[in-house]
Amino acid sequence: MQLSGSSAFVTGAASGLGAATVALLAASGVHVTGFDLPAAAAAPAVAPPDGVNIIGGDVTSEEDVLAALATVDAAHPLRLVVNCAGIAPARRILSSKGAHDLASFQKTIAVNLVGTFNVMRLAAAAMAENEPIDGAGQRGVIVNTASVAAYEGQIGQIAYSASKGGVVAMTITAARDLARNGIRVNTIAPGIIDTPLLAALGPEVNASLAASVPFPARLGQPGEYAQLVVMLAEHDYLNGETIRMDGAIRMAPQ
Repeated sequence: MQLSGSSAFVTGAASGLGAATVALLAASGVHVTGFDLPAAAAAPAVAPPDGVNIIGGDVTSEEDVLAALATVDAAHPLRLVVNCAGIAPARRILSSKGAHDLASFQKTIAVNLVGTFNVMRLAAAAMAENEPIDGAGQRGVIVNTASVAAYEGQIGQIAYSASKGGVVAMTITAARDLARNGIRVNTIAPGIIDTPLLAALGPEVNASLAASVPFPARLGQPGEYAQLVVMLAEHDYLNGETIRMDGAIRMAPQ
């Protein structure tokens, strides 16, 4: 599916993977609407390209997502939705602080899993109204974001791993559910990516993490995630897949 001239909706658009995706899509001739928490949308970590509108809201809110989707340029059909919004708290099930607090586990599931589902269902309803773009009846593509933690969660990642494992598990079912609507669904599971959150750990930690990647022995780049998003959109026979983007790393316990 060619993206130029169509519209895309990207969550977590103010920084990291989302910001890189917004930039590449805009440079490819796509009309992009971004979505992020209000504070992030008001002061994005990366300045969005000219013409890109980042709207504030909560991915777990039906009202916020519907309002944001309503701003998508009606002259350019919504063909691509990319779910990048997420949080990653660190806490063991049992630690010196006691049992893992239930509230933070529930919030992680709400943002990473329920939020992804909320955006996916509402965006799919909008895309289903599109005229097919080809003879196969294709109307759009949804790309969700999981993590290698869905497969090899490290110590302290119980909530994050559970939420991302849920995203992986939704992928094939969502693709099957939406097949009759001409909407493909794929997921990217990134490994260790060079984002501002990771940079805050310091150069020594980053060097150690990079050395743990088999090949290439470096951190992944947000732009590489964005490239994979575009590839998944353009490759019409990729559907229901979760693709690891991780340099062949398999995470150690800690």
